[in-house]
Amino acid sequence: MSEYVKIFDTTLRDGEQSPGASMNVEEKLTIARQLAKLGVDVIEAGFAFSSPGDFEAIQRISNEVEGPVICSLARAKPEDIDRAWDALKGAPRPRIHTFISTSDIHLTYQFRITRDEALKRAVDMVGMAKGYVDDVEFSPMDASRSEPSYLYEVIEAVIKAGATTVNIPDTVGYAIPHEFGVLINDIKMKVPNIGKAVISTHCHNDLGLAVANSLSAVVNGARQIECTINGIGERAGNASLEEVVMILKTRKDAMDLDTRIVTENIYPTSRLVSSITGIILQPNKAIVGDNAFAHESGIHQDGLLKDKMTYEIMKPESIGISQSTLVLGKHSGRHAFRERLKELGYDLKDDSLNKAFERFKVLADQKKEVFDEDIEAIVADEVLRIELQEKYKLINLNVCSGTEVVPTAELEIMVGKKCIKEKGQGDGPVDAVYKTIATITKTKSILMKYSVNAITGGTDAQGEVTVRLREGDHIVLGQGAHTDIIVASAKAYINALNKLEYKKMKRKERLI
Repeated sequence: MSEYVKIFDTTLRDGEQSPGASMNVEEKLTIARQLAKLGVDVIEAGFAFSSPGDFEAIQRISNEVEGPVICSLARAKPEDIDRAWDALKGAPRPRIHTFISTSDIHLTYQFRITRDEALKRAVDMVGMAKGYVDDVEFSPMDASRSEPSYLYEVIEAVIKAGATTVNIPDTVGYAIPHEFGVLINDIKMKVPNIGKAVISTHCHNDLGLAVANSLSAVVNGARQIECTINGIGERAGNASLEEVVMILKTRKDAMDLDTRIVTENIYPTSRLVSSITGIILQPNKAIVGDNAFAHESGIHQDGLLKDKMTYEIMKPESIGISQSTLVLGKHSGRHAFRERLKELGYDLKDDSLNKAFERFKVLADQKKEVFDEDIEAIVADEVLRIELQEKYKLINLNVCSGTEVVPTAELEIMVGKKCIKEKGQGDGPVDAVYKTIATITKTKSILMKYSVNAITGGTDAQGEVTVRLREGDHIVLGQGAHTDIIVASAKAYINALNKLEYKKMKRKERLI
């Protein structure tokens, strides 16, 4: 049977210490309710002594959020312990988490006290907290840079004083996984009464090792991991809850450890925290980043379409994402393009598919990502051209325009099997293009409407141009799409002219 690792979430305390991530009481309460839904074991709701706002947040969370243990941080000072208890009184399962440093560098330069003084203060404040609550956690701050024998002595003493959890912090992210695992194992072996407390770990990410160090700790006997949603926190942040949890779930074969996290709530929780704190995740963030279940490479997409296990070690549904995303870009292949067309309702024959795919690859070289609307525009343009057996085809277009030159367009258009070149001027670049097209095609149609719409956002978006032409009793719509709006305009006009020719041809066939 798998052993169980407690998840201690400190998003509302250490996570809030991220620059710019400060939250008000209502925002903290909203996140706390979501954390309870996520299934965390402990919510560190704040630092009661630090501000009236934190005190109120802890108090309301204690009274209004059911399920997890509710915890307040407190320095090893009497006024902090009292304030923490005052905030936690309404919680069915309260915990006071007190701390003092044990590293010589902190004791000498920050606290300016001796080891003996730090030990006495730790023991006294754990005892004081124990007078209020049964559940007391103690952290020897900067444990990973503390002298081991002194660290063991402090841990033994605070457990004797009533601590039920001893948290081993890598406060400045200095440790590496192997040595941190050895430290946890040595604590298990060399602290006589360690069996009376849960060993916890609180790792910072200064060297990018917070998750790795946390996992090394649990492999060596720790049974609580302190972490935050999206890994936010002081400086480079904390161990990321979603990474820790999904590693334990995905690699159960390697560690055989469980958590009580409802993993399907991971993604919604991540998005909520990002939205409230304003801290946007980098796209390649593990588990919850926008690209975590997105695939652009043609090789990867082909494998994924055949069997998702080829390139996904987790199901997106397992963290609350509905499905993987095949991002269509210049690295995408024909298989992924065909599948996306099917999803959009298009079942193209080989010739149409090939032409549409060629257009897609050209567009993908111009844009970072090709959206569904882009594909629909390609299909509408390319497939209809094949069906129309187009009389007119744009070969080349050059436009000169500016504040001190007369807009001039030079076009090359296939009319049937003949290539015609022409140059013309107009009031603007589009007007110049349209007048030149009219000259080449000798059209008698009237332009009734011209409109431009950006298909997608961004400066590299395709522009979609729609025109309405009338000739006699025939009225047609023409559409063209391109990242260059002048080219899109020319394509729309020519598309409409081809439709007019098609209608006129069909009318003759009916008369015959």
